[in-house]
Amino acid sequence: MNRIHSILATFLLLPALRLAADVNVSVPPPAREFRAAWITEVAANPDWPSKAGLTTAQQKAELVSLFDRAQQLHLNAVFFQVRPACDAVYASALEPWSDRLTGTMGRAPQPFYDPLAFAIAEAHQRGLQLHAWFNPFRAAHPSTKSPPAANHITRTLPELVRHYADQVWLDPGEPGAQARTLAVVLDVVKRYDVDGIVFDDYFYPYPAKNKAGKTMDFPDDASWQKYGLKTGRTRDDWRRDNVNQLIQKVSQSIKAAKPWVQFGISPFGIWRPGVPAGINPKALDAYGKLYADSRQWLASGWLDYLAPQLYWPIAEREESFTALLQWWRQQNVNGRHVFAALNDAAVGKTLATDEIPRQIQVVRMQPGSGGEIHYHLRSLADNPALAAAVRVQYAPAALVPLSPWITAPPLRKPRLTVITGNSSAHASWENSNVEPPRNWLLQTRTNGVWTTQIIPASRTYGYVDNAIPDAVTIQAVDRLGNASEAAVWVLKKYSPPDTAKGAEKLKK
Repeated sequence: MNRIHSILATFLLLPALRLAADVNVSVPPPAREFRAAWITEVAANPDWPSKAGLTTAQQKAELVSLFDRAQQLHLNAVFFQVRPACDAVYASALEPWSDRLTGTMGRAPQPFYDPLAFAIAEAHQRGLQLHAWFNPFRAAHPSTKSPPAANHITRTLPELVRHYADQVWLDPGEPGAQARTLAVVLDVVKRYDVDGIVFDDYFYPYPAKNKAGKTMDFPDDASWQKYGLKTGRTRDDWRRDNVNQLIQKVSQSIKAAKPWVQFGISPFGIWRPGVPAGINPKALDAYGKLYADSRQWLASGWLDYLAPQLYWPIAEREESFTALLQWWRQQNVNGRHVFAALNDAAVGKTLATDEIPRQIQVVRMQPGSGGEIHYHLRSLADNPALAAAVRVQYAPAALVPLSPWITAPPLRKPRLTVITGNSSAHASWENSNVEPPRNWLLQTRTNGVWTTQIIPASRTYGYVDNAIPDAVTIQAVDRLGNASEAAVWVLKKYSPPDTAKGAEKLKK
């Protein structure tokens, strides 16, 4: 504020410049690109918390640092893991506190705080969307050391649980398992100000082999006998339908509760082996082994976005990043978003440092809106060379792509004030809407060249240094990237200064 007062004091001593509104000014459209990163709690190198048992202050400090990094990288969304395995990284009456926080499942952070509420506030303060990331059917993670809490589903509803290799899984064929996952998702949607719900690639578990080297089948004989046989479907089709039912129910229920909350999935990047032509015919069959018909989810319009995990190099022929991305976009008959999930964690291992920025460029060559989700945030932010390369790709900042199928109330344009000095300008504005927007879109034109800034809603001022702009515009932007009409200020051509003291101000 001291800087503002100093600038204003200086401006008041200057002769006036003639200012005017110009409704005919042509404002360039902002860049739009989805730029997200996963924040994981169960990876070998987790994003957050860095280890279990940190104090509340340490956990908060780590989250703040992560969101600061996301903002510095010009990301506009984060995927925050809230349900690793039928547990909760938030205050839940349905499932126990995750052991990832304190080391003991069921134990709340002390002093108490709600990590999801805190994460949402910190993300929104920086203009970032926050999508809550759920694992729909995993009931326990192999790395978990804590015994299950008394209210964990393995104890309260063991009839829904199946053991498969080292995995503990909810049986998707049990209606109670689907109902539990749906209830957990809706609980978060209704109680928290999330911008989206996202699932990853886990539905039925990835195939595992027994000691004899034979692939084991998922142990769902009980649910198959009780529910599957009477459907008349094959067992594989029945399993796929179990997953489809959940996806459709989650989609419909989210929209019924809060139409503006997006629903997305990031499935395995190959739908079926050999599809499209040239892709490895021996690749994992996500359709036939995970029972994930992700093409149907996209084609049926159940999703707001699909982000296939395209974790292979561009030059890899049988898992071609470019061919797979193009194929997925061709399946998008309802015009939803198709983003590319990128494997930043493999940089320095199976991917070169320049692979990620090159993949970003490939995404941009596709028609229509697009963007990327980086797996995962620390893999990106903690790699100096990769972070620098991505920052180059992500400058300037971009708004998220529009989602015209989601109805949103129109925004009113802000009220704009611009004060100019000898070689600089200060813009300030006021919100005209009942609710604060998510961001402000500030655009300035100097010597015919436009500059764009995306500013979080908490800040209502901006500067132009070392020049006097000939036009300034400001727009309110909502959580979905919709922008209001622009409030416009233009500088009239110079005329001899009059005798009035102080800088003229125009409110629009």
